[in-house]
Amino acid sequence: MSLPAHPQRRPVLVAGASSGIGAATARAMAALGHPVALGARRVDACAALAQEIGDAGGEAFAHPLDLATQSSVDEFVAASTEALGAIEALVCSAAVLRPGRIVETPPERFGEEVEINVLGVHRLVAAVVPGMVERQRGDVVLISSDCADAVRPFMSSYATTKWAIEGFARSLRLETEGSGVRVGVVRPGPTWTGMGMDWNAEETSMVLDGWSRLGFTRSGHFMTPDVVADVIATMVRMPRGASIPLVDVQPEIELEKR
Repeated sequence: MSLPAHPQRRPVLVAGASSGIGAATARAMAALGHPVALGARRVDACAALAQEIGDAGGEAFAHPLDLATQSSVDEFVAASTEALGAIEALVCSAAVLRPGRIVETPPERFGEEVEINVLGVHRLVAAVVPGMVERQRGDVVLISSDCADAVRPFMSSYATTKWAIEGFARSLRLETEGSGVRVGVVRPGPTWTGMGMDWNAEETSMVLDGWSRLGFTRSGHFMTPDVVADVIATMVRMPRGASIPLVDVQPEIELEKR
């Protein structure tokens, strides 16, 4: 059986494109010649990134996106498709992370992370993947976290959502097998992003002290978002006939002095 030809134009939809891994992914994909649709609640940051990409000779479209709202997801996908054409790849890095002790976290706040980090991903997938299946071509890359594999304290809701995303991705991969749609997960370790920048001093101290006490700050090294973006770009641009279902990316510890 022959596989469909590799299309020349492959628009990429990036959720969470206003900063961090999402923004770095948008830059990486645009530099490789892909039109990119940029979505986030901070649309001003997406618009600035779209301008940057355009000035560098790329093609980008910015639009508001709130994964907690179905109408926002629908509007984003429709506007992106109208602007760039049928979406060939979906990269979802949008997520929220709020620290806290399990027994002190109100169910409503726990649910807010589930709403965005899990249900929001489902909303995007449900809006984009049927078209990929129909065209027999598409790539879906979901961003997890190494805390799905090595759970840390004071991040119970975030860890729960990342466990859920990995299970969701495995199910989606099986359900779309043979359709031409590839599903992959990137599981980054410590990465310099905007996450945690809105924590107050008490929350930050609680998390860092707890991690240190339990041995979760072994190296103290962080990756830059562009490293993770390079991995995502590799997954999307794999030749037909092969896929990368899971990549665990960790920072390299500095060389030992001799």
